Amino acid sequence: MSYKERTKGSLRLYKRAQSVLPAGVSYQLRDITPHPFYVRKAQGVKLTDVDGNVYTDYWVGHGALILGHSPKQVVDAVAKQLPNGTHYGFCHELEIELAERVVDMMPSAEMVRYTSSGTEANLYATRLARAYTGRMKMLKIEGGWHGGYDSLHMAVHAPFNVSESAGLNPKTVEDTSAVPFNDLDAAEKALKPGDKACLIIEPVMGAGGFITPEPGYLEGLRELCDETGTLLLFDEVVTGFRLAPGGAQEYYGVTPDVSTIGKILGGGFPIGALVGRREVFEKINHKKYPGMQERSAQGGTFTGNPISMTAGIATLDALKGGKVHKKIGMLGGKMSEGLREIAGRYSFQASVIGVESCFALHFRPKPPRNARETADSDGRAAKAFYEHMLNNNIAFMTPSTCHAWICEPHTEKDVGEFLAAAEAFFKSYKG
Repeated sequence: MSYKERTKGSLRLYKRAQSVLPAGVSYQLRDITPHPFYVRKAQGVKLTDVDGNVYTDYWVGHGALILGHSPKQVVDAVAKQLPNGTHYGFCHELEIELAERVVDMMPSAEMVRYTSSGTEANLYATRLARAYTGRMKMLKIEGGWHGGYDSLHMAVHAPFNVSESAGLNPKTVEDTSAVPFNDLDAAEKALKPGDKACLIIEPVMGAGGFITPEPGYLEGLRELCDETGTLLLFDEVVTGFRLAPGGAQEYYGVTPDVSTIGKILGGGFPIGALVGRREVFEKINHKKYPGMQERSAQGGTFTGNPISMTAGIATLDALKGGKVHKKIGMLGGKMSEGLREIAGRYSFQASVIGVESCFALHFRPKPPRNARETADSDGRAAKAFYEHMLNNNIAFMTPSTCHAWICEPHTEKDVGEFLAAAEAFFKSYKG
């Protein structure tokens, strides 16, 4: 039975949604063809839709659910907190407890400020960088996705020189420039002493399909930023607590001045945070800098929300010691190695990028070094692969680029089923 035949209940909901939600969805990414499936229940790595179909999930809440859906330790902690309040609007101990864990785990974290999303974290982090340095210009990486903040919402998609959205005021991005990933020479040309407030980069490019840094690249950026007085800002909303307990900065051994985190930090609840050097974060201190023109303003109604704090504490406690990372890294390695072996066996024009529990399949002969090369992939094959896997009850995003995550409840059986379905595609696809 085809996907369309198996998801008639979802189709009815999709038609209903179109009358109240633009395009019938709450996020463009979720508008999969021919229509989205609608989840009724999620447990571990299994999603059950309204028609009773069960999918193995490799999207796991946009990568946020490193412990899977509804992990017992998080659910129990949240259930215990709920009777004590869901939102205070005042200070409470939980926000200190989570911050202490972050400072203990992340190399760059000396101080923490919470937000409600990764977008907000990047907004406030780049504002802080401008306030601290007194400079307005910023440098980002082509293909880097840092949320919907106007000043960073440029050079995300090829050809990287057109507006990323209607309604974007050109003036909001005129002080932001971009260079390709894995290109130290381009970064060196763009960074001059006293010029840029910050260089913001995803240590592993998420939307680009988990493009990894070449040896010496992140180290070189650290040196360039030191030489030019530019703050190095790691966007670890995706990689924070994912590649290692201390994130990509621990995994690669490069410490930024400021980092933004989210996703895993909230244990399945909305959250974001900016963390970094005490000296830099003092610029937020309203007691030290009482004048509005002196300090970098930061805040928000749901910052430090007690439910998100509780779920985050339970999640980070589960990640201490590295046992979870050892397991998911092992499974991620099996997945990446298996996909490479199968693609090679069938001489398929596909390459695999894998780093710990993250893996991506690119329909091009060689792994991409940057987002320009990711864009130069076989989109038809990628879409066909996505539809094939969905018909085999395997869910991930996006149809244009298969990039996915392993989380703690995944098993070797799950990986084997993914590889078997992938092999069936490689064997039968004719282009």
